[in-house]
Amino acid sequence: MFEFKNTSLQQKQRFRLRALVGAAVVLVCFGMLVSRFWVLQVVRYQGLSERADRNRIALVPIAPRRGEIYDRNGEVLARNYRTYTLEVTPADFGGGYDYEKLFDRLSRVIYLSPSDKRKFKRQLGESSRMGTVTLRDNLNDTEASWFAAHAFMFPGVELKARWVRQYPEGAAAAQVVGYISRISDSDLDELDKKGETGNYRGTEYIGKKGIEQSYEKVLHGTTGVQEVEITAGGRPVRTLSRNDPVAGSDLTLSLDMGLQRVAEQAFGNETGALVALDPNTGEVLAFVSMPSYDPNLFVNGIDVDNWKQLNESPDHPLLDRPLTSAFPIGSTYKPFVALAMLTLGKRDPNAQIPDPGYFEFGGQKFHNSGGEAFGSVDLHKAIVVSDDTYFFSLGPIIGVDPLHDFTKQFGFGQLTGIDLDGEKRGVLPSKEWKRKTFKTKAQQQWYPGESVSLTVGQGYNAFTMMQLAQAVSTLADNGIYRRPHLVHAIRDPISDKTTQVPSVVDHVIPVKQQYFDIVKSAMADVPRIGTSRMAFVGAKYQSAGKTGTAQVYSLRGAKAREVVKNLRDHALYIGFAPVDHPQIAVAVIVEHGTWGASVAAPIVRKMFDYWLVQRPKEQAAGELKNPSPVLDAAIAAQASRRPAFEGSDNAALFGTILHRQPAPPIDPVAQISAAANPTAPAPVDPVPPGSAIGPVPAAPARTQSTRGSAP
Repeated sequence: MFEFKNTSLQQKQRFRLRALVGAAVVLVCFGMLVSRFWVLQVVRYQGLSERADRNRIALVPIAPRRGEIYDRNGEVLARNYRTYTLEVTPADFGGGYDYEKLFDRLSRVIYLSPSDKRKFKRQLGESSRMGTVTLRDNLNDTEASWFAAHAFMFPGVELKARWVRQYPEGAAAAQVVGYISRISDSDLDELDKKGETGNYRGTEYIGKKGIEQSYEKVLHGTTGVQEVEITAGGRPVRTLSRNDPVAGSDLTLSLDMGLQRVAEQAFGNETGALVALDPNTGEVLAFVSMPSYDPNLFVNGIDVDNWKQLNESPDHPLLDRPLTSAFPIGSTYKPFVALAMLTLGKRDPNAQIPDPGYFEFGGQKFHNSGGEAFGSVDLHKAIVVSDDTYFFSLGPIIGVDPLHDFTKQFGFGQLTGIDLDGEKRGVLPSKEWKRKTFKTKAQQQWYPGESVSLTVGQGYNAFTMMQLAQAVSTLADNGIYRRPHLVHAIRDPISDKTTQVPSVVDHVIPVKQQYFDIVKSAMADVPRIGTSRMAFVGAKYQSAGKTGTAQVYSLRGAKAREVVKNLRDHALYIGFAPVDHPQIAVAVIVEHGTWGASVAAPIVRKMFDYWLVQRPKEQAAGELKNPSPVLDAAIAAQASRRPAFEGSDNAALFGTILHRQPAPPIDPVAQISAAANPTAPAPVDPVPPGSAIGPVPAAPARTQSTRGSAP
């Protein structure tokens, strides 16, 4: 007989227990979920909402249009145009990707030249924090439409429209305008230091040289931004908001491209530098560095062949000669030495000095060019025929430090403050300079014989053509030192208002007007009956000038044309015109040109002819725009421009001007000091055949170096 147990009660109890446990677990889980929802939806709502928006919204920078650059007559020197480009995002391909595969696939749709591929690989190899690399630029409409139709086949490659910089004048005035190129890591570091990195988001290019670099902040503009809603895969859905970029300001330079072309063509195949200034305003009218280069080569990255050709050229076309190359300036220094002599009261201008063909000091003879003797010479004749003996004799009389302090006021050995980066200071020697430059005590000592060569622009003297042109312009304007500048006006793109850059008088050199008149009168006879007479035959205006020939290597009796060219003398000329009311002042050097009178002076003659004769005719015919009324106003404002200095005490006369530095430039420039190698022998500035004054040398032979030395 079986016995059945009653298990229903026990099962019910166990079921209730399991149900209670399960319900508790469910309640706990739901409680945790609700509490988590509370934390996410209430407690952390603000922060998480912002993060969600950032995941949903992308901030896309919009690069501004770069400001354009014009000359004083409205000729375009740098402009922008829109073009299509193919941009590659390397991050989408990963490291080690074989881009030849991409090239092969793209070539079925878009033509890629070998140059495009090389340029892409070079830019790819450079450190790029800008996100994309240009694979192909300047696509035409057909190519752009073809790629747009097949873009789905090329993830990581994007078709973009962007502004492209172009320099229509090519190599003309390249050193002034400069160029833009891709932003490098060093550029980004500089932007970081200035706190301007944010304004360059989406920008791939930055000014590298010339005005493009020194006025980068003005030309670049302000970057815009737009908020774009994107999908989880990064595809744009719609634009939520947009803050348009502000275009960069347009610049009008003081350069006259007509004058610039005349000067560059006058150089021909010669190497050298030239600067022309308006003495009434300090504006740069021409700025020539020969040979030059085409800045368009650098915009999208210069290729290896062109870079090698430019970088390895013996003529150094990338060198900014007017601003960074320092030269001995030969006899073009003599007018300033003459002013120092008169102002310091060292010699009466009418005093007759015997010239036997040499000056003897400390047992050494310093010879005139070609050994010629000019007999009895006063200051006027010494400048007109460029007599070395007269000025040799002034060296020990004036002394190195008084000469340094006086000529410093004209800008020699100083930064002029021009609105270009990279200006060099050159060398204006003094006893203190020599103590700081040389190491041994014997080298640090200044010997009286070393002052002899200084007065004829040689020895340790080394100045830039920018400094020499500034000095000539200051002399032409009777001692008013105006800070030189290239930018004439700036146009604001928002208000469309044009602001003129004012003429800034840095200081006035305290020299009596009668002394300026004496020196300028002698300089006026140089192109009339003196050393540059042949170059100015038939001129329709009266100019003033001074020839110069700076010795590079002692010829030791050899004829100039028999020496290899890189050892020949430099040819120089300074001048201004018209004499009574100067409108243009010029300084030019033709490297290894041999004769200032026959090589450098004709270049200046062509410039004066254009500026004073041809250009007014073109303006009258309506071929050129009228000069700015601001320029006319600046010229007219000269009525009360200089005080009279009638004091007799030279120390009081100079006051504090002697040792003060020029005022800061309009835009800060890099102040780079350089000491030139003081190895050049003494000067020569011969009277050319056909001169109406003094004997004519048979040949430019030199039998002995005329550089000063210790007695």
